Amino acid sequence: MSVASQEELQRQIEELAATPPGVQLPETTAEVVEDLLDGLETGALRAATKADDGTWMAVPWVKRGILLAFRYGVVAPTAGTEGGAPVGDGAAFYDKHTLPLRRFQASDGVRIVPGGSAVRRGAHLARGVVCMPPMYVNVGAYVGSGTMIDSHALVGSCAQVGERVHVSAAAQLGGVLEPINASPVVIEDDVVIGGNVGVYEGTVVRRRAVLGAGVVLTRGTPVFDLVNETVHRAKQGAPLEIPEDAVVVGGSRAVSSAWAREQGLQLYTPVIVKYRDEKTDLATALEGWLR
Repeated sequence: MSVASQEELQRQIEELAATPPGVQLPETTAEVVEDLLDGLETGALRAATKADDGTWMAVPWVKRGILLAFRYGVVAPTAGTEGGAPVGDGAAFYDKHTLPLRRFQASDGVRIVPGGSAVRRGAHLARGVVCMPPMYVNVGAYVGSGTMIDSHALVGSCAQVGERVHVSAAAQLGGVLEPINASPVVIEDDVVIGGNVGVYEGTVVRRRAVLGAGVVLTRGTPVFDLVNETVHRAKQGAPLEIPEDAVVVGGSRAVSSAWAREQGLQLYTPVIVKYRDEKTDLATALEGWLR
């Protein structure tokens, strides 16, 4: 998609999004929504971009376009990946007609193993992505080449996932559509995300970091760095960031009040215990033949 066509699409989306509530959107909205979703699927458009200084920023007009797709859409029967045949007098699934499930061709180079997985319209999956069942990728998400999304994992709306990432079983990458300016979850290249990990509220995980099983990261989560003896926190207008190469595991810290000490209470907290080395690389190596 050319710069000129992107600018025109942005103009159209901004104009339609400004339509007052209760006022019917014109029929031309359908074509605008299709152009947006096509651009997201090819990767020509993204819900977040990385500036030259490494800062990730949301692209508000793209997110407005996704919300426009929801607003314009009407709930209608829709086929599922493996269970969408009509059942009795009804259908197996009902969703906004503007956001059906994606259909793939062999030429896309994406491997989706049978077993109930779903990828929504408007999500980008690059060549070499592997999807293990069941998993879900929502609208506006971007998944880079060579990434594996394991069973029961979620890539939320507008989440940005880099290349050669392993999203392990039951991991949750939160989606952020609103507020419009809020940055989505970002997972950079070569990150390893352990099982049952949760990454939410616009957290940025820098390249080659490792999140151990069960780690939960939110905007309000302090992350204690044992190596550098510092604490990583989200700042005003900026997300929580996990440093490059950091190895994060779940830990705990004591609650300081007298009563809490008497009760032996502690709070969960993520801890950076080391930074990646050859031993870590060996332990987290992904076998190419699985792909």
